[in-house]
Amino acid sequence: AIGIGIILIISILIDQNAATILAGLGASAAVLMLIFKDSILGLVAGVQLSANDMLRPGDWITMPKYGADGDVLEVSLTTVKVRNFDKTITTIPPYALVSDSFQNWRGMRETGGRRIKRSIFIDMTTVHFCSDKEKIMFASRGWIDEAQAKPETQVVNLYVFRSYLQNYLREHPRTHKELMIMVRQMQPTSEGLPLEIYCFSNTTVWPEYEQIQGEIFDHILAVIPEFGLRIFQRPSGNDLSTTIK
Repeated sequence: AIGIGIILIISILIDQNAATILAGLGASAAVLMLIFKDSILGLVAGVQLSANDMLRPGDWITMPKYGADGDVLEVSLTTVKVRNFDKTITTIPPYALVSDSFQNWRGMRETGGRRIKRSIFIDMTTVHFCSDKEKIMFASRGWIDEAQAKPETQVVNLYVFRSYLQNYLREHPRTHKELMIMVRQMQPTSEGLPLEIYCFSNTTVWPEYEQIQGEIFDHILAVIPEFGLRIFQRPSGNDLSTTIK
């Protein structure tokens, strides 16, 4: 009401139609909005990011569309600066973080564990019922119980291997015991039978995480022949030359 009153007073003083003044103000507002579009959008996006706690300095975010994969350095009115792991800096408009999707790894850091999700491919021709000799050997090592070791009981070597891996991951000193630990079969493919390892490390430090993951799969690859199983892989030139000889 005050604004309209001021416009009417000015129109009377300068002897101009109030509609003309309003039209001029509208055009000026449109020009100002065009000039300060990024600042206005950044201000609105900043309020949304802060109100919804979507982003903080120090968060690790991933946004492939803008080539961002690293830690947030600064959140300002017009830009969000991200230091990538290759030490380059990526700047992202704040409104892009609201309008597009991005991945924030803060939850992973707060949980204290990072997911390990990787598959090995089993050669399906090596899956079989355990012989009596194998069952006795598995029972002596504690991989199956005495009831399963009886001659009339049928036990599949892949089942024994999965049970062994489940116990190995539970007892591993660097896996997170409060988060999910699982070994599961996936849909068979022409590359073999995928056996997926799903667990979490007890640290989020990247080098330590990779070391833990490597240690787990080193052990898996080394122990799998004990169960009469074989990893599937495509034949290389060395395999073919050995076969020809």
